[in-house]
Amino acid sequence: MFGQTTLGASSVSSSASRVFRYEVVGLKQNQETDKNKFDIRRSGSVFITVPYGRMTEEMQRISRLGGRIVKIEALTVADSE
Repeated sequence: MFGQTTLGASSVSSSASRVFRYEVVGLKQNQETDKNKFDIRRSGSVFITVPYGRMTEEMQRISRLGGRIVKIEALTVADSE
């Protein structure tokens, strides 16, 4: 039928295994980032690897921390290992 899609188990697992890398600039050290065990450098780029299901949540977190995403790239299985 028009407008209907069927999702099989293979399509669900493929979206769950997709991973993306954000290149972020302008992150600031604040109370949120003080919980990390490392400092955030304001001057350079930071690369954050994010699973597909958490992309929106991570974008919102980066925004709250004062960062700006300058590049998003999909990673292949070979890239992430």
